[in-house]
Amino acid sequence: MNKFSGLHLTVEHDGELSSLSKPSEPTIALLHCYDLIDDFLDSLNISFETFCQEFVGSWMFGYINALKQVGVRTVLFCISARVDQPSRFTHVPTGALICVLPASGIYHTYRAVRRNSLNLYGASDVQSFKDIEDDSTIRRSLLTPIKDLVKSLGTYLSTPLSLLARELRRENCQAILCQEYEYARFDSCVVLGKMMRLPVFATFQGGDRTQSFLEVLPRRLAFRACTGAIVATQTEIRRIQSRYGIPSHKIARIFNPVDVTTWQASDRTEARAALGIPLNAKVVAWHGRVEIERKGLDILLEAWQQICGERPDQDLRLLMVGTGSDAEQLRQRLDTMQLKGVLWLNEFVSDRKIIQCYLSAANVYTLPSRQEGFPVAPIEAMSCGLPVVAADAPGVIDIFEGGEASGGLVVSRGEATSLASALGRVLDNEVWGRKLGQHAKYHAESCFSPEVIGKQLRDVFMNQRIHKNR
Repeated sequence: MNKFSGLHLTVEHDGELSSLSKPSEPTIALLHCYDLIDDFLDSLNISFETFCQEFVGSWMFGYINALKQVGVRTVLFCISARVDQPSRFTHVPTGALICVLPASGIYHTYRAVRRNSLNLYGASDVQSFKDIEDDSTIRRSLLTPIKDLVKSLGTYLSTPLSLLARELRRENCQAILCQEYEYARFDSCVVLGKMMRLPVFATFQGGDRTQSFLEVLPRRLAFRACTGAIVATQTEIRRIQSRYGIPSHKIARIFNPVDVTTWQASDRTEARAALGIPLNAKVVAWHGRVEIERKGLDILLEAWQQICGERPDQDLRLLMVGTGSDAEQLRQRLDTMQLKGVLWLNEFVSDRKIIQCYLSAANVYTLPSRQEGFPVAPIEAMSCGLPVVAADAPGVIDIFEGGEASGGLVVSRGEATSLASALGRVLDNEVWGRKLGQHAKYHAESCFSPEVIGKQLRDVFMNQRIHKNR
């Protein structure tokens, strides 16, 4: 039974579908790294319907759009526990086909066993709260390796390889692209690619370590056997060369694409009027997924507290757009810290016009993240003419290789004082901030457009050889 209501276009059975003709254009298969696409959607609190109808804020649809610009078709393959047979949907913003496959039968057994085993890790009814509190740190440290091992096993088991092979043939895919190489699905796809004689590639979107020891040997073999890796950052290139011995000719340094033509600032006066922000206010913006540790939101709030404390007579605003797994924790921090001028839209926003309104109202954009793969959010802000103050998470330094000429200031991760100082410099010098914003806009348009990135990706996938873009 298909549980994705309202969107289902075609449910396939064992026979060939006469309604589907094989495409004439070259076709790439794109696979996400999660056990299930359900996990990703649940973390954002959005439905699959929203994903198909509206979702664009992801590297995967950036890739799909870039490849479409250069005549390459992409099929996004997703694994789900909510379908029991292959099901096809259309991603409305890009027109891409989404093929949803049921998780393998053994994976459902694994999930049931894992779910029933959770009570083994809980405290007994007779334990006191103090006992639980004293034991919590030890319990977490002991259970973390077990949980990581279970997670690795789940990703291996979730991929229905025989069914995926059938659908790859049906869609006439000429290559496989995995979202991340530091996830178990990459290992499985390399094995499948060898069996089907298909080239297999993987990208770097932030995963920079194996999940558990179970993946160590398969990952080394997968790197040896894969066709290539697409990596935007020099730091990550050095890491995989050192750890896995992957030769340079297998690595393509390609940035994530951003549709810069759709990220254009509107009139600041109108944007601020819509948000109820005075024209004389000084505004910092951030948007993304609310994950406090990874995204450095604790650092941002601490920096904002310093900025406001040093400028008590100024009208200062911090605009935050997005939600995520740590939304409630962020709300509690905001309530505790009693920060002034914070306007937080705590919801998943798929309408770019809404995000653009917030960006258009700002003087500067910030990215305080501790960990990133290759962040798209600051490039969206740059396309809107905003200067960027960012922490030196992986990928950030590569975006701003030209320093201020690239439109950004880069500070050390985890240092609220450095972040506050750099943001303060931009807020206090509006003329300089506008100049930085002009540099940022030019840099975004010349380096990250879908046409530029699409050509580089097409060369990699279709020629099955690696060309460095720098």
